[in-house]
Amino acid sequence: MQLCAEDLKPQHFRKISEVVQRVAGIHLKEGKEALVRARLMKRLRQLGIGRIEDYLELIEGERGAGEIPELVDVMTTNKTQFFREADHFDFLRETVLPALAGRRLRFWSAACSSGEEPYSLAIVLREHLHGLERRDVRVLATDISRRVLSRARRGVYPASVLEEMPDPACRRYFRPCPGSRPPEVEVTEEIRRLVHFAHLNLMEPWPMRGPFQVIFCRNVMIYFDRPTQQELIRRFGEILEPGGYLFVGHSEGLSAIRHDFQYIRPAVYRK
Repeated sequence: MQLCAEDLKPQHFRKISEVVQRVAGIHLKEGKEALVRARLMKRLRQLGIGRIEDYLELIEGERGAGEIPELVDVMTTNKTQFFREADHFDFLRETVLPALAGRRLRFWSAACSSGEEPYSLAIVLREHLHGLERRDVRVLATDISRRVLSRARRGVYPASVLEEMPDPACRRYFRPCPGSRPPEVEVTEEIRRLVHFAHLNLMEPWPMRGPFQVIFCRNVMIYFDRPTQQELIRRFGEILEPGGYLFVGHSEGLSAIRHDFQYIRPAVYRK
């Protein structure tokens, strides 16, 4: 089976884009044709389908309900790393955590990808949250992709991730995986037990009630159109406790969105 580049016609791109936006809110803009083509080719090879028309017929038919989540999965970007945008974790450590009162504390990593962000959060909590052992503390980590959630739950990463740690002390929360080639490390149990992974489509109803003290939703809204961004920010506001913090990506920001959050610093807002 060979899928040619020119096989992705404009009407195919529009149809795929419509489905992905309707289901996941992700807006595949014009200019993303090459990305869609490459990811679609991979999925078609897995299914043994040779024509895009046949694939579109599949997702529009009775079996489409099972395939559409797979389509969304392959179209999802999962770029991340430990302590990405490190100044957010500095602000969390220096300003947010010292002021948190109460026994029950909830943090949410929305669109957590393969787990580096929520594990980074958990490491900061373990290192810098006073009285953690006596408190009910949990990091909720959600993503629309079941594939990356499976990787996140394993908590196994290339040993090279240790070079990303801004503080060498953080490295003690990883242990080598014996016999792994290339070398791998595993997140330790004391960090893993702080994090709960769950599948969640941000466009659908949220089963959790909150309230959360901190929400990280970083480098996600850039894939949504303005109305979707607006609605997501409104929902975050509802589930954050008064005084709670919302962290977005540095490439994002809420300047073009109506909201009731207080701007604190670049990409950090407070309810």
